[in-house]
Amino acid sequence: MLQKIGFLPGFNKQVTPTGAEAQWTGGENVRFRYGTPEKIGGWSQLGSTSLCGAARALHQMVNKNGIKYSIIGTNRILYAYTGEAYYDIHPIKTDFGALTNALASTSGSAVLTITLSSTTGMTAGDILYLENVTPPTGSGYSDSDFDDKTFMITEVVDTTSVTITMASNASATATDGDCSVKWYYPVGPAEQVGVFGFGISQFGGTVTAPQTTTLNGAITDPDATAGITLTSSLGFPTSGTSEIRIDTEDISYTGISSNVLTGVVREINGTTKATHSNGATVTDITDYSGWGQASSTTDKVAEPGLWSLDNLGSTLLALIFNSAVFEWDSDLSNATATRATIVSGAPTASRDMLVSTPDRHLVLFGTETTIGDITTQDDMFIRFSSQEDINTWAPTATNSAGTQRLAAGSRIMGSKLGRNALYVWTDTSLFTMRFVGQPFTFAYEQVGTNCGLIGKNAAVEVDGAAYWMSDNGFFRFTGKLESMDCLVEDYVYDDLNTTSNQFIYCGINNLFGEVMWFYPTEGSNVVNRCVVYSYLDSTAKRPIWYTNANSLYPRTTWVDSAVFGLPHATQYDAGTDTCDTVGNTDGISTYFEHETGLNQVKGGTTSAIPANILSGDFDITQDQREGITFRGDGEFIMRVSRFLPDFITQTGDTIVELDLRNFPNQTAASSSLGPFTITSSTNYQSCRARGRSVAVKISNTAVDTNWKLGTFRLDVHAGGRR
Repeated sequence: MLQKIGFLPGFNKQVTPTGAEAQWTGGENVRFRYGTPEKIGGWSQLGSTSLCGAARALHQMVNKNGIKYSIIGTNRILYAYTGEAYYDIHPIKTDFGALTNALASTSGSAVLTITLSSTTGMTAGDILYLENVTPPTGSGYSDSDFDDKTFMITEVVDTTSVTITMASNASATATDGDCSVKWYYPVGPAEQVGVFGFGISQFGGTVTAPQTTTLNGAITDPDATAGITLTSSLGFPTSGTSEIRIDTEDISYTGISSNVLTGVVREINGTTKATHSNGATVTDITDYSGWGQASSTTDKVAEPGLWSLDNLGSTLLALIFNSAVFEWDSDLSNATATRATIVSGAPTASRDMLVSTPDRHLVLFGTETTIGDITTQDDMFIRFSSQEDINTWAPTATNSAGTQRLAAGSRIMGSKLGRNALYVWTDTSLFTMRFVGQPFTFAYEQVGTNCGLIGKNAAVEVDGAAYWMSDNGFFRFTGKLESMDCLVEDYVYDDLNTTSNQFIYCGINNLFGEVMWFYPTEGSNVVNRCVVYSYLDSTAKRPIWYTNANSLYPRTTWVDSAVFGLPHATQYDAGTDTCDTVGNTDGISTYFEHETGLNQVKGGTTSAIPANILSGDFDITQDQREGITFRGDGEFIMRVSRFLPDFITQTGDTIVELDLRNFPNQTAASSSLGPFTITSSTNYQSCRARGRSVAVKISNTAVDTNWKLGTFRLDVHAGGRR
């Protein structure tokens, strides 16, 4: 007899396939609408080029003339996308100007050396911008190989020279190349990894990328303690007892005055005092752990390059994670030819940033207690500018600037703008920050405990509710804190790379009522999976969750359809280096528009989006043999002679598979005549399948294919108890 088969919406991965009767257990590239599954929409690449590095932030805005911009921050470069083109608007940290005889080549090598006035603070992977280049004589390069291009630093050789790597080898050895060089503000690495070694320090007690500078004046007297003058003290500790290393001598100091170290003690850590030449490298070793010494912490992770992006009217505000905040005026007639510049008077090291509305304060989270002194950065400290004035930060009786330190947690993880308040998450708790006007400006309330944010971008706010991912589950705040029931929770958390927690990105697809978390699995340093909550269709009795592990779909950023009409997102390919930056080793990002068409369009190539969904097992229950009453759930073998396909919509061919098993622990096997290709004109399909339980799988593999499932019917007969 014909048996209608129906399944509850969403995936249930908390039980076995046999225990998930009348439910779906998994799939790829599918979603649920009005209770039924369908293939997701397609996506198409925006622009014809790829971006350097891993995209970590995406923000959209419209200027006063109605021009739409997408701002994309990678771990190397800040881009503005408009008019189907990308523009580099990254801020410049140092402009070295025109350099003579600064570019050197070596015959047979693609590595070129650039000599600068100083390499203080530079690391491999930083970006240089070259222009007005005269290549080294006989090198075989032309000025067009360099002019107006970005280059990734291959190696910092010494205090004045770095190397870059060209696409081809030089034809001659020469040192007479001229160039103008600009150094981009560093953002950070593409990966987030643990720092290991002795304790958690590296082999020999060193640390990753220690702060360095040079001596400004020789130390000719080995007994000198009056003061040591540095070329720059930026990044060196300014309070407490700190340590430096010059050549082979370790020295301690207690303060800095105008780049001069004070309170100097020579030959510490068992080293011997010596003379040191002008320009000698000075390295901050305050955080070094010596042999046999315990590390200063037992849990250390090298944080990746991240951005926080927002806008105050037509002015873009861009914060580099744990660094400075910059502004870019999109109203300028030549806006795409200008660069972001540092916000004057603002703190120079913060973890997160947003603009509060409608009161229009720029708020920095995890920022400096003393503006301009990065050593005073406090991960729990909040500082906000005066109203509509991003350059005024010191609180006075005549402005609305202010500060606040949160109490619950060890660091602020992230923030979001809500309907009536700002949401601020620490690693343990949730706070609201509500504008109340003078004299306090903002009121703070702790509204949740044991619900901290797992990563900076792991939360969204939609329709008055905040959704986020914590270390211990999914949460929602709608005026009260709620722990969300999740039928795929173990699937997510049992295979989650918690070390790379800052890569978790939460986005909204309001067209379909979806909140999505893109995350890396255990053993992966890049995003490779997605979990989705359907906030429109879920009910208290049946929360609808589904997952996606398809290799086409990992996204590092996502923004909803408010500005451009359709959702936009980025994908990161760590193993590909072809982009607009010469010598790139950080991979590339691709920018997509979603919910357009049925396929993936990338690099001018159209490819299929394979989609599938698999049900749990179902079996014959009692009263299903005509004229015979029997008991037992799954006791009888069943025979399926045919099935009647039913699709609400169908474009192209769809594949139906019946997976059979006789016992729960048995591996399911497709029916011998299947899988079956179903066209829009297929009325029924003979199958002759036999098993104690059967699961249904619906899929597609071809381009221009789309489907939305209806209600299938199987022609089922009992066939014994074996």
